[in-house]
Amino acid sequence: MSDALTLPAETRERAGKGASRALRREGRVPAVIYGGKEEPTPIHVEAKELVRQLGGGHFMNSIVMIDVGGKSVRTLPKDVAFDPVTDRPTHVDFLRLSKDSKIEVQIPVVFVNQEDSPGLKKGGVLNVVRHELDLICESDKIPDEIAIDVTGKEVGDSIHISEIELPKGSESAITDRDFTIATLVAPSALKKSEGAEGDADDQTGEGMEPGETAATEQGPDDDAADEQEAKSE
Repeated sequence: MSDALTLPAETRERAGKGASRALRREGRVPAVIYGGKEEPTPIHVEAKELVRQLGGGHFMNSIVMIDVGGKSVRTLPKDVAFDPVTDRPTHVDFLRLSKDSKIEVQIPVVFVNQEDSPGLKKGGVLNVVRHELDLICESDKIPDEIAIDVTGKEVGDSIHISEIELPKGSESAITDRDFTIATLVAPSALKKSEGAEGDADDQTGEGMEPGETAATEQGPDDDAADEQEAKSE
């Protein structure tokens, strides 16, 4: 799993839109810690540090230890709101975690051993249906990613969730169906090429050389013979 992140914070004394705007002007981002059978705790964090951690790529799947009021609170980021114009974070929701809690998270998938897939070697394309898996994980065992082995996969094969061995402490949040994660399909360029060759055969006729058409099948000598026969008549 991703290493736990640490995010310093301060409690918010005032709530409301006006107070939140004032915080943002000071380079802070309003946030809240909720859950864990406790009252929500309104806080604010430094915008630059939040942006830096968001840029790491694993923020939403990482445990974030929030240092506030002299104690450290174990949390998981659940939602980040962004300004539609500047794309800067404007608010963050953190879920308070207990040590033995289970949470639903979205974990990215990666495909390994692609060089050992006969279908991909032949020019097939990996069509990814789900780039992330909805998993229920123990809060201290959240994986960074799920590696899916495509060794031996041929064009036309599909990869379903039932084939994936999930890490210990994780299970699929979707249990009512064996959903597809990816399929191996023939490349569209190959299909187009085959279609173009079929059209060419229709135009040239069977047994003709490439580039030859019915209009060019009759040679120059045949044209002269036809003309001489017409004169003699």
